[in-house]
Amino acid sequence: METVFKKIGIIGKHGDDRVIDAIKNLSEYLTAKGFEIYLDKITAELNLGLPHDVLERQTLGKTVDLAIIVGGDGTLLNAARSLFSHDVPLLGINLGRLGFLTDISPADLEAKLDQIFAGEYSEEPRGLLHTRIFRHGELISQSSAFNDVVVHKWNGARMLEYETYIDGQFINTTRSDGIIVSTPTGSTGYALSGGGPILHPSLHAFVLVPICPHSMSYRPIVVYADSEIKIIVKDCNQAEAQVTCDGQINLGLQAEDRIHISREQHLIRLIHPKSYDYYAMLRAKLHWGKRL
Repeated sequence: METVFKKIGIIGKHGDDRVIDAIKNLSEYLTAKGFEIYLDKITAELNLGLPHDVLERQTLGKTVDLAIIVGGDGTLLNAARSLFSHDVPLLGINLGRLGFLTDISPADLEAKLDQIFAGEYSEEPRGLLHTRIFRHGELISQSSAFNDVVVHKWNGARMLEYETYIDGQFINTTRSDGIIVSTPTGSTGYALSGGGPILHPSLHAFVLVPICPHSMSYRPIVVYADSEIKIIVKDCNQAEAQVTCDGQINLGLQAEDRIHISREQHLIRLIHPKSYDYYAMLRAKLHWGKRL
């Protein structure tokens, strides 16, 4: 089989026994096609009983030509954050509920992979966010996010008060439950639930969505993706506010902490079957009406 992909890495949802059969079926298929197969170390803890080499995540990123993610969107988000700097294409097998990013079902696995390995696929670049937290002028933490960065309260009924700046220009002071800064990829997630717009993945933009603002005049705003966003927390304590990246990484905040958010220089490379249709995916996942 002539394909640009020779070495395949497999990453499965951690701690979920449902992925075992799916990974074994995938392994059997890839072995029969003659690929070199590598398992992510955490995935291997599922006791799959497969003969493939096991690699740490960063070593996997340096080794493989393609990483196949078996699980849901959360699993792919985790893999994306750890592999984006290695420029490894990602392909998602959906065992989750919605599957905005993992768009191949286990039932279609062999047919879709046959097409992809025959060169019948599309590659889509997606941007990420980079977050840095400064306290008293010192960098105390940083992380990346594929979907969104959320500054929010988590332990109490009081609203947060914070200032927002874009490229050094003051935008507003807001009292709300927090604010979501989202990529186009994340615009169909938490940002959508908060009343934000859906951004097409090809847009070079971010959206800022306030969470339950005290004033209805505070609306979502879309900004250029090269913008530098700064949020200064004015009224909170460490037990009440935090930054969350992709709903998976939590960083505690104190009053006067400064959160700087900008785009990552590297892009995620998502692989889709040739039949992938973004708007059809939205119709299916969001239960939009069919054409009359």
